Amino acid sequence: MKSPRGASLLACCVVLLTPMALSAFGQSESKTPSQAPSQNPPSNATSNSAPASHPVSPPIPANAPHMSKDTRYNIIRDFETQMVYARATFPMGSKGLILKDGVTIPNGEQLQQALALYGPAIKPGDPVHLSFVQIKNDHIRFEINGGPVRRKKWYQRVQVYGTAGTPVNPDSDDPIQNPHGSYLDLGFDKYVPEMTAQQLRDLLYPVLDFTAHNKEEAYLDTVPPKVKEAIKNHYVLVGMNTEMVIHAMGKPPTKDREKDSSGADYEEWIYGKPPQDVNFVRIVGDEVVRVETMKVGGQKIIRTAKEVDLSPPEKTAEAKKPEDRPANAPSLRRPGEDSQDVPNPADGASPMPPPPPADSPQQPGGNGPG
Repeated sequence: MKSPRGASLLACCVVLLTPMALSAFGQSESKTPSQAPSQNPPSNATSNSAPASHPVSPPIPANAPHMSKDTRYNIIRDFETQMVYARATFPMGSKGLILKDGVTIPNGEQLQQALALYGPAIKPGDPVHLSFVQIKNDHIRFEINGGPVRRKKWYQRVQVYGTAGTPVNPDSDDPIQNPHGSYLDLGFDKYVPEMTAQQLRDLLYPVLDFTAHNKEEAYLDTVPPKVKEAIKNHYVLVGMNTEMVIHAMGKPPTKDREKDSSGADYEEWIYGKPPQDVNFVRIVGDEVVRVETMKVGGQKIIRTAKEVDLSPPEKTAEAKKPEDRPANAPSLRRPGEDSQDVPNPADGASPMPPPPPADSPQQPGGNGPG
């Protein structure tokens, strides 16, 4: 008699608990989709992985206040002793580069003259060390690879004097030049404004690359797209410079110095040995002028036409611009002769100059002398 009653009570409990369990299960199922999106990264999580050429931070407002003391300490702490890659060429010597409004000084012919006289201290793609950061009134100075002048240690400034008052270790106080160091000045119009570390990296991107992982990646971002694709495929284009050839093919195993038919000197960089393809890269100065490829089957391919032009566009535009000639410029033309500034008649013939007066013989006894 007890077992049927217990079974009925158990059945009632199961019937009452079933709707509650189903509702709880439905609530747990309904909460799962709402919790799933919270596990996904936010929309701006990939902003740091964007190329540095596209700034990921908002620009500095024009009415930004002066940089605060805390921001100065944070920027010095963040940038000092950091390893980055160069995107520009730094000349050797005591003068570095000045970056303002995205333009570096010196540039163009001035930079080429400095490189020809002193040589490069840092080339595009080279790793650089930000050894010292100094924030001044209207610019921020970044000393690179120790700076152009080596700083003395504290123990190098200690002097010991003997009994006669003469120094025991007389060291010269002249600054020691550092040929492998340089500096970069980031200039502003009036004062150094308040900014974040990422905004400062965006301003330094024309010269320094903070996102590259190796030297090759940093260098490829500084060359034209056609040259970049050729370097990736280990292919030499006519018009490349020696630095591009080294990045594309490596250092040449063999170099030959020869003279052409006109007597001009050139270098022949030879890559490969038979039975493989052999490439002969002819370089005049710092430019590739001829590429000869000897195939395994005996086929010879010679390329001399310029395939890439590395000259700056502004220099080419200035060369093509005609010179303005003033209206009253002096000329060696006689009256009536053709001039490039005066149009010719319709029939194409210019009027002949008037004939000079005939010389009449002097009569004896005239007014002339004798």
